[in-house]
Amino acid sequence: MTTIDLNADLGESFSRWSLGDDDALLGVVTSANIACGFHAGDPTVIRRTCARAAERGVVIGAQVGYRDLAGFGRRFIDVAPDELTNDVLYQLGALEAFARVAGTSVRYVKPHGALYNAIVHHEGQAAAVAEAVRRYNPDLPVLGLPDSAWLKHAEGAGLRPVPEAFADRGYTASGTLVPRREDGAVLHDADEVARRCVRMARDHEVVSADGDVVAVRARSLCVHGDSPGAVAMATAVRAALEEADVSVTSFAGTSS
Repeated sequence: MTTIDLNADLGESFSRWSLGDDDALLGVVTSANIACGFHAGDPTVIRRTCARAAERGVVIGAQVGYRDLAGFGRRFIDVAPDELTNDVLYQLGALEAFARVAGTSVRYVKPHGALYNAIVHHEGQAAAVAEAVRRYNPDLPVLGLPDSAWLKHAEGAGLRPVPEAFADRGYTASGTLVPRREDGAVLHDADEVARRCVRMARDHEVVSADGDVVAVRARSLCVHGDSPGAVAMATAVRAALEEADVSVTSFAGTSS
């Protein structure tokens, strides 16, 4: 049976500002990329999200990003590699504390936003993030775009690279994501997204924004928790996958 993980970015609310419906998404996804306080999330939000993920049996991953609360981590920062390594270590330690209090642990790492996109090609920053994970816990798998510099450096550092695809993001003909400022970057039709997810899981391909068929081999699918209608979309995706006899399970095992 074909197997795929379903992940979402969670814990991104901050103080009185609420973003997404984490509780509902935790009933759908198998892995939760929880913000670590640098691009989003605060201690209370992070602790609550870890606790609820543990209660639901959802695997916790560290959603690490640039130090950019004002820009939600979606602005590139030309940070020195050694500083970036330390920033990632700091975030891993913070999330681990809340995961441990919840009776579980951080089971994988996924960069967020501009950092995720930068290390597709930015060799120095890709190596810096890989070095942070290697130093912290070399047994942690890492999520990223297939064929990215990030996953190549991770593999070179002895980490387990896990390629992922995006349920609700447009693809270019080269297999990268359509920039958010361009038309077709984010998809909103839940039925369309569900169909393309089944195609990605079973046929390992997706149609780009320009109509080209692009090869995509992924072990995990991401649905964005902050998108309008995210819960309905994630629910439709999971239902379509299961109806197509695709087993939806975390690539990182169980939450305990």
